[in-house]
Amino acid sequence: MSTSRGSDEASYLIGPGDKLSVFVWQNPDLSVSVPVRPDGRISLPLLQDVEAAQKTPAQLADEVRQGLSAYLREPHVTVIVTDFVGPYSQQVRVIGEAVEPKAIPYRTDMSVLDVMIAVGGLTQFAAGNRAVIVRRTPDQKQQLAVRLDDLLKDGDMSANVFIMPGDVLVIPQSWF
Repeated sequence: MSTSRGSDEASYLIGPGDKLSVFVWQNPDLSVSVPVRPDGRISLPLLQDVEAAQKTPAQLADEVRQGLSAYLREPHVTVIVTDFVGPYSQQVRVIGEAVEPKAIPYRTDMSVLDVMIAVGGLTQFAAGNRAVIVRRTPDQKQQLAVRLDDLLKDGDMSANVFIMPGDVLVIPQSWF
């Protein structure tokens, strides 16, 4: 997805970990569901390794179509992203005392509440009000304080801040 709010959702870029359905019309033997490997490539019948990362589904479909043209007359190819992760630069990572720490795909207008829902909330050992968002900008690294306990336990919506692509949410363990 694009990094700015309100931008065109059709610009989604495929990333490692995405799952793709590659459909070749009237060729079921060539139509497959494949994961994008960590190296950004997918393996397809007849074409072997095809670079998929950092391309839109339409760009990848066009490249597959061109490759299959050596074997088929006018192949019609569609690429559908069935499970989204996106490129690393478009992921939001959650580490520490989340129920399910993980990387999640960034969505336009995503907030820290959206992120906490995606990771299942805080563990019983979390120090939610000491959480920070680590954000890298071209010229610096910022740390923004986040009050997760206030947001999740007290419903204080003023603690619900926007997330940016590439942010890392760090949730420390509480000191007993």
